[in-house]
Amino acid sequence: MVTDKIATLGRARVAVTLAFVAHGLLVAAWVARIPQIKEHLGLSEGSMGVALLGAPIGIVIAVRFAGRIVARWGSRATTLAAGIVCAVSLVPLGLAWNLGALICALLLMGASLGLMDVAMNAQGVAVERGYGRPLMSGLHGAYSIGTLVAALIGSGAAHADVPVPLHLTAAAAVLAVLIAIGCRDLLDRSADAVPEHDPAPAARPDAAPEVARASSGWLLITLGVIGLCSFVGEGAMADWSAIYLREDLGTGPGAAGLGFAGCAVAMTIGRLAGDRVVARFGPVPVLRTGSLIAALSLGLGLAAGHPVAAVAGFTLFGLGVAVVAPVTFSAAGNVPGVPAASGIARVTGVGYLGLLGGPPVIGFIAQGVGLTWALAVPVGLVGLIVLLAPATATAAAPAAETTEPATKTEC
Repeated sequence: MVTDKIATLGRARVAVTLAFVAHGLLVAAWVARIPQIKEHLGLSEGSMGVALLGAPIGIVIAVRFAGRIVARWGSRATTLAAGIVCAVSLVPLGLAWNLGALICALLLMGASLGLMDVAMNAQGVAVERGYGRPLMSGLHGAYSIGTLVAALIGSGAAHADVPVPLHLTAAAAVLAVLIAIGCRDLLDRSADAVPEHDPAPAARPDAAPEVARASSGWLLITLGVIGLCSFVGEGAMADWSAIYLREDLGTGPGAAGLGFAGCAVAMTIGRLAGDRVVARFGPVPVLRTGSLIAALSLGLGLAAGHPVAAVAGFTLFGLGVAVVAPVTFSAAGNVPGVPAASGIARVTGVGYLGLLGGPPVIGFIAQGVGLTWALAVPVGLVGLIVLLAPATATAAAPAAETTEPATKTEC
């Protein structure tokens, strides 16, 4: 019965939303405790930097094999297993007794995070297909909310001098239960079917003819470059905005954090509202408009050389790129002839190069020409998205297998 499918889709939407929230909670659960972990282990800045490479390396390795793992076990089982393993990895992270133990714990966390990332995005694409309208932006907004909540809890625990092992063990238990129970209604393996044709040609009036004819391989490469262009900027805002405000513009320590805070909040708001905007105007115009807003606002904010203008630029940058990742992942999951998890894994692998490698590259450029000019790199990259945006036309909502769940009632 159609009503049964509607109920299944509704439960799956709740489950995948909780998966994204849990992923955000896992990413940020331990970040506020980094200073205490560093102090407890007696690590230097250099040694801690080496340890922090563990999670990114784990993510890159896992993403490389994620498509095959999901093809073998399904996105539902992979999301559940990887999420629970990631939650459990918080325990050895809090109990790490030396540098080697910390690196191993972060490798395990990173690998499970990367695998869960690909699998839950594949689930998101499947639920989106069922509804026949954009949902991915809201799911990524749920992830952003998870990171903010975890950061606040971690900061509170640190302020209250809660022991790191106790904090992370409690977080592990809560998150493992949340994933095991809250995500059990994810769609089964039939949701991982390969799109055999362009899912919604009628919904794609803005797709350039050459994009529609492009091979799947080149299309995925283009989508990966779009992700890379956005992720370089996101990484730069996280790692360099406070330094720029503090050292280049002379703000106080408190005000220096406003740039990234504004970017993060604006990105969360943009993602929560993004599905309605994409459904109304289509993915290509939304990406082009958002990228123009991001490039112009950040460029003008840097050119002004004033703290208020810079914070405004960082904030509007976050709003402008808010839907790039969800739209790009949705497009990758709907490439004709490619399993959703495989497409998302390939795009994620390229995109993470920007998130992980972009900030160090900006640092090297800043040594030569100054941080103001180095931060112009994200301006140019998001401007490139304006040209590459037609590749995301496959993110247009696919024709639903049933009509809109809120309105369809007959058998």
